[in-house]
Amino acid sequence: MTPPEPPQLAYPARGAGSLWEPRRTTGTAAIAAVLGRSRTLLLTELETPASTTELAHRTGLSPAGVSQNLTALRDAGLVSAHRAGRSVLYARTSIADSLLAE
Repeated sequence: MTPPEPPQLAYPARGAGSLWEPRRTTGTAAIAAVLGRSRTLLLTELETPASTTELAHRTGLSPAGVSQNLTALRDAGLVSAHRAGRSVLYARTSIADSLLAE
């Protein structure tokens, strides 16, 4: 607080601290052999929750393809879906985190 200014709260942007750090991709080749490259790519992109449209822009996959792959990942328990306003955000589950950590 600075005396002439009113009290303020500031929150850091979520995920900005690791924005420019290189992504860890070790061990994804073995996972891609089982899940497929597209599904593995989507799992690695879900470090922070994202919508289908955002993932399509980031990965270059079609929105329909992203949606189909996310449905399969959700059915397998690797991704969870949460509604946020008018969009659905997908996030990795702890099972997917441990799978990618190996």
